[in-house]
Amino acid sequence: MSDRHEHSHPHHHRHSLRHRLSHLLTPHSHETADKVDSALESSARGMRALWVSLAVLGVTALAQAFVVAVSGSVALLGDTVHNTADALTAVPLGIAFVLGRRAATRRFTYGYGRAEDLAGLVIVLTIAASAAFAGWTAIDRLLDPRPVQHVPAVAVAALVGCAGNEWVARYRIRVGRAIGSAALVADGLHARTDGFTSLAVLLGAGGSALGWQLADPIVGLAITAAIALVLRDAAREVFRRVMDAVDPALVDRAERALTEVPGVRGVGELRLRWIGHRLRAEVAVVVDGTVTVREAHRIAVDAEHALLHAVPRLTAALVHADPAPVPGEADPHLALAHHTVA
Repeated sequence: MSDRHEHSHPHHHRHSLRHRLSHLLTPHSHETADKVDSALESSARGMRALWVSLAVLGVTALAQAFVVAVSGSVALLGDTVHNTADALTAVPLGIAFVLGRRAATRRFTYGYGRAEDLAGLVIVLTIAASAAFAGWTAIDRLLDPRPVQHVPAVAVAALVGCAGNEWVARYRIRVGRAIGSAALVADGLHARTDGFTSLAVLLGAGGSALGWQLADPIVGLAITAAIALVLRDAAREVFRRVMDAVDPALVDRAERALTEVPGVRGVGELRLRWIGHRLRAEVAVVVDGTVTVREAHRIAVDAEHALLHAVPRLTAALVHADPAPVPGEADPHLALAHHTVA
């Protein structure tokens, strides 16, 4: 009954003193301007996280690539390739964030937020490709061992890679969780694994320094295994988002908020789904069957308002009011029964 307000409450996204004072001095609003501001702000934060991390990882990968060229370390090569792939994942994510800003059309009536989920799939495929390349290179060097040159430089490059990746990982995960972007969180997990693999390169350099030529390819295989682990976690996160999975705690939170709305006698079917990094809800609430249409609509609007405040990153809710059942009265939805898919 009510789907007019696509709002993300200013309390959750605006932290500057100016915005806080503005909120105190102006009444609540759930109008289009608020919706657009919130959507643009979250997308802008995502874009900023992408380009900052791209710059950091780009510098890190270039430094490591130089050392790979002079040392011949396949462990460092695997780490460098993975860092480069991680940096390049900013491209599909950036495109997704830009698309997500576009307004809904008559063809794409929910907007373009799903582009972010498609970008998540691209990231998963990129991680898989880097794992395959690192594994192939390590096995090739294991079958044909060669000494690693300039071991101290390899060790320094490994430390640089670890520091750069951990910083990027923390930044991406923090921003991704703040704006509700599963793809950005997956990218952050990707970067964190790169940090651990850089430490593994350091161990390989130590083994090479002691004269153990197989240390470098064995560490390369260990890096491949680490990449496979992060691939599993990232794939699971992105798969859940594509399949419209949400945290059950959000559903509980929404139900509690609805039961506290005056006039709501019960909560029927409640659905939440992610569209990009924003949530959308559909819910049926039970109201007194004797109230007027206007009163039922007012209750539905109040229910939507309560949801917008209670559920983080919820931007729209479609609330349907059902009359409370009366003994002996036929189910008003009976005419729809034969359309239900088993």
